[in-house]
Amino acid sequence: MTTYEQHSQLIAPNPSLVTIANIVYGLHAISLVLGAFGAATVVGSFLFGWPSIIAVILNYIKRSEVRGTYLESHFRWQIRTFWYALLWTLLSGLVSLILTVVLIGFLLWPVLMFALGLWAIYRIARGWLALREGRPMPI
Repeated sequence: MTTYEQHSQLIAPNPSLVTIANIVYGLHAISLVLGAFGAATVVGSFLFGWPSIIAVILNYIKRSEVRGTYLESHFRWQIRTFWYALLWTLLSGLVSLILTVVLIGFLLWPVLMFALGLWAIYRIARGWLALREGRPMPI
C-alpha cells in the first residue's frame, strides 16, 4: 500500500490537535532560534530549553488523542527528534571525552554539536512543512 493510500485511510484529526502539533513545532523552533542567537548552543537550547521541554510534555499528554490520525506520525516524529538528539549528544560527548586523550576530542565535540544542531533544525522544518500540507511523517 502506498503512503498516499495509507494516509487516505486515516481518520481526520480534531482541528485542535492540529493546533497542538503546530504549537509543538513552534516551541521546538523557538528553542532552536534561542540556541542559534543566544548564549546557549542550538542543541543545548533544544534539549534543555523550556520551550522544547514543554513541547515534549505536550506530545506525551496528547499522544493518545492522535492515534489513528496522520498526526500520530508527527507526534512520534517530534518525540523521536527530542530523544534522539539527547542520545546523540550523550554519545558524542562520550566519544569526544575518550578522544581527548589524543587531543582529537577537543575538535570533534564542536563539529558533532554543530552537525546535531543542523539535524534538529532539519527535522523540525521537515515535520512542520509536512504538517502544513496535511501529510504524515515517515515511520
